[in-house]
Amino acid sequence: MLRDAPPRGPLSRLKHFIKTNLLAGILFLTPVLATFFFLRLLFNWVDGFLRFLPPPLRPENFLPFRIPGLGLILVFVVVLTTGFLVRNYLGRKLVSVWDRIIEAIPLVNKLYLAVKQLVETIFNRSPQDFQRVVLVEFPKEGSYALGFVTGVATGETQRKTSLNVLNVFVPTTPNPTSGFFLMVPEHSVIPMEMGVEDAFKLLVSGGIISPDKKNIH
Repeated sequence: MLRDAPPRGPLSRLKHFIKTNLLAGILFLTPVLATFFFLRLLFNWVDGFLRFLPPPLRPENFLPFRIPGLGLILVFVVVLTTGFLVRNYLGRKLVSVWDRIIEAIPLVNKLYLAVKQLVETIFNRSPQDFQRVVLVEFPKEGSYALGFVTGVATGETQRKTSLNVLNVFVPTTPNPTSGFFLMVPEHSVIPMEMGVEDAFKLLVSGGIISPDKKNIH
């Protein structure tokens, strides 16, 4: 294997030192700082929910100093209470009425339904939904797409094809909640060793984030 020749001369070595260490520093600090600022933004945002409390109940009226993250507790209580209410009979009826109202509003209904579908897909998806990852020739012969086997086709599909046909969901990138449903002969799919979570990372990133070999099982 060919390797880069070591830099010669003090100036070249200095440039090489600066370049390699600067790059290493950027690669390490960028995700650290991005995570820090994201968490700081998140805490400041959720703390803003404290303004919805009646003035006598706001923490600054009985605490000597500000405690970051108290808004997160309020959000937790609100979400938990809302979840409890919408799971009973009356709550489900109210949610149904709310959905019908939103669906009747142009533009708003598209955004609402898209976000609702995305959230339901993320939180309601069980490991059994996608059994294994495969490669299928799609959208044309000679090109391949990642797909998830969701089951074995039954009934008329098997009778008409006389083959063992698999149900395969091929998601789109970067939004994996939409995609294509394919019925593919089992002999034409290529099994993958990567898990479902690794496949989702690969899809959502558009191929930028590839699963590490140590994570492939």
